[in-house]
Amino acid sequence: MQENVEQPKKLLVVDDENRIRRLLKMYLEKAHYEIDEAENGKKALKLALENDYDLILLDLMMPEMDGIEVAEELRKEKETPIMMLTAKGEELNRIQGFEVGADDYIVKPFSPREIVLRVSAILKRSQTSGGNSGKAASVSDTLTLPHLEIDNDSRRVTADGKTVNLTPKEYDLLHYLMSSPDQIFGREQLLREVWKYEFFGDLRTVDTHVKRLREKLKKESKTAAKMIETVWGLGYKLNSYPHEEEE
Repeated sequence: MQENVEQPKKLLVVDDENRIRRLLKMYLEKAHYEIDEAENGKKALKLALENDYDLILLDLMMPEMDGIEVAEELRKEKETPIMMLTAKGEELNRIQGFEVGADDYIVKPFSPREIVLRVSAILKRSQTSGGNSGKAASVSDTLTLPHLEIDNDSRRVTADGKTVNLTPKEYDLLHYLMSSPDQIFGREQLLREVWKYEFFGDLRTVDTHVKRLREKLKKESKTAAKMIETVWGLGYKLNSYPHEEEE
């Protein structure tokens, strides 16, 4: 009987500096990832749309088409996880990156080993929360509230019966909030529990993801979007019984 051999995860490394691409490729291939490269935004977008990558490492500042534009265009078609590579002093651009759907960022100069660890963490969360751990399905695999449901086996989110397409990080955040409805979570706790590592005090990471999550839910159900409540001075919570939207 032939054993099922798991295919290596396929990543796209995008940076206009050849030395950075080569460095990342060397370390990531040592970690058994399959790597494609792109030296500019236009080529990166073409490759990302033509292939099903498990993760894209995307430089912010590039000629022809920058990382923000690439992420914005890609999110119209796909929800592939994106890790932004940014230089110091590009904080505003990093926030814009989160707003267009980036899942993570790391600041240059970076440690290649840290990149490998972060890539592994993103892919592991996506795989385990997607129901691929081999565990039998159970009641806890589905979270159901009025107007909102999560099927964790298929990573499918529905708002008033309509499917909501989320990035992996948006899904993780919603699942975490929905797992403990009506409980208030501080931004620091959400960074620690959802992102699995410290973000060096950049609490706006949470804010930008909550904003995008609400926007996507609102397209399908205004009531579902209102379930995510800001508790001023404390953080966020997901209401189990929101007020119905008045027409």
